[in-house]
Amino acid sequence: MSITEQGHRVWYFPDGDIPPVGPGELHAHESLVMLNPNDREASVTITVYYEDKSAKVLTPITVGAQRVRCIRTNDPISGYQITMGQYALKLESSVGLICQIGRMDTRQANLAYYTVMGVPG
Repeated sequence: MSITEQGHRVWYFPDGDIPPVGPGELHAHESLVMLNPNDREASVTITVYYEDKSAKVLTPITVGAQRVRCIRTNDPISGYQITMGQYALKLESSVGLICQIGRMDTRQANLAYYTVMGVPG
């Protein structure tokens, strides 16, 4: 790691829970947001953990140098669909990143949207 590298190379998100789409114009979803403030492109491997089945390691994705990448976890990632319900993520990056998860849950009358920073490893 260079002196000027920012962020962390490993991140954990233990509380993934893709909400059902729900009624109305706003569709419930979760998003994984990755910021690469560094001068080199990041190659990111995502591991998905479940309560009742084996972990799945996904094909690496990229986050450009000095770019942000937002991925909806209810859409396929590297061709793999995370199943509805409880899951957790581990991100391993070739350069430091700053990462968080955002969730929009429209199952209730009052819209709920929140973001959670991951735990750097």
